[in-house]
Amino acid sequence: MTDTTRETELLETFVTMADSLVVGFDILDLLQTLVEKTTKLFDAADAGIILANTRGELEVIASTSERSRLIGLLQLGSGAGPCLEAFQTGRVVSATSVDQMTSRWSVFADAAQESGYRSVHAIPLRLRTTSLGSLNLFRETEGVLNESDAAAAQALADVATISLLQERTLRETDVARAQLQRALDSRVVIEQAKGVISQQHGIDMDEAFRRIREHARASRTRLVIVAQEIVARQLTL
Repeated sequence: MTDTTRETELLETFVTMADSLVVGFDILDLLQTLVEKTTKLFDAADAGIILANTRGELEVIASTSERSRLIGLLQLGSGAGPCLEAFQTGRVVSATSVDQMTSRWSVFADAAQESGYRSVHAIPLRLRTTSLGSLNLFRETEGVLNESDAAAAQALADVATISLLQERTLRETDVARAQLQRALDSRVVIEQAKGVISQQHGIDMDEAFRRIREHARASRTRLVIVAQEIVARQLTL
């Protein structure tokens, strides 16, 4: 990607994120767009987002591949890892080499290496004292995320956080939390739909999700509705 193309892509991403600052936007599609865009923009192999539900429990809400989703789940299960640490501390957490990952989170490091990841950059989704989750970049090469990329990634994470919190500023806090919980609950149905499509067509989970999302966009239907219809066998892709 040339510098000019990258700058254009970054500006388009900010516009897309800004467009979400309206009541009733699709949280799932917004966060999926964010992880896909950041992967391209910051030379990452994959990206993912973990988000806290109404009980304060973290869940994987968006990912660019099955391997990055599983890495996120592993961290939540083991209670340790860069993505979890970024959420807990409210600070950016980076490990620029396999050795750094191993010295800090041995279980995560082993799984990351098996998945082909050699460095990670986790950015908190945080506004002042409110922490919602983290945006996480997984890279197949060692090395730091350069200063300009780190600043741009943080800015995108900040816009996403504002998007997630904006309902809270317009309505009561419990309404905003309920919307986040609905998005988290919807992800369960989407995972089920991915499994159905994967089994029906003999394809992997990543390709299954791509087809589900393409159908949702083409038909202008929310992701969760498409997923529900697939699970109920009311829709065949």
